[in-house]
Amino acid sequence: MPDSMKTIHTWLDEYGASHQNPVNKKIHGICVPLIMVSLIGLLWSVPVPHAFEALPVPLNWAVLFMLITLCYYAVLSWRLTVGMVFMAVGLAAVSYGLDRIGDPKLWQISVVIFVVAWIGQFIGHKIEGKQPSFLKDLHFLLIGPLWVLGSRYRSLGIRY
Repeated sequence: MPDSMKTIHTWLDEYGASHQNPVNKKIHGICVPLIMVSLIGLLWSVPVPHAFEALPVPLNWAVLFMLITLCYYAVLSWRLTVGMVFMAVGLAAVSYGLDRIGDPKLWQISVVIFVVAWIGQFIGHKIEGKQPSFLKDLHFLLIGPLWVLGSRYRSLGIRY
C-alpha cells in the first residue's frame, strides 16, 4: 500500500511491530517525548528572518515545524491531532522557558537531550532485537510521537 494511502492504524501497527518488548516500549515512552523536546528546542534556536519578526503572531522555525506536522497528523487522525496540539503547546512552553535561562543556551541543552534520548532509543532496539522503524521509512520519525500518544489514549480508553 502506498504511504499516502495508509491509515493511522496501519502506520501504528507497522511501528508497533518493532516495539513489542515492554522495556523498549517504556524507553520509547520516555525517549520519544525527549527527542521531541530537543528537536523543538533546536529549531527554536535557529535565527528567523526579519520578516518573521514583523508578523503579529510569534513565529519561529519550531512553531512552523509544529504547524506543518499538525497538518500531517490531522490527515491521519483528528483525535490524535487534538492530543498533539496540547503536546505542541507544552513543547513550545518548555522551549520558551529553557530559552529564557540563557546559560546554558537552549541549543546546548537540546543537543544533550537529543543525544542521550537517541542513545536510549538504540538501547531499546538492541533489547528488542529489531531495527528502528525509521530505517525502513523516514515517515516513522513522525509516527513515533503518535504511537506514544496512541498508547496513552488506549490506556485511558480513548479511541482514535
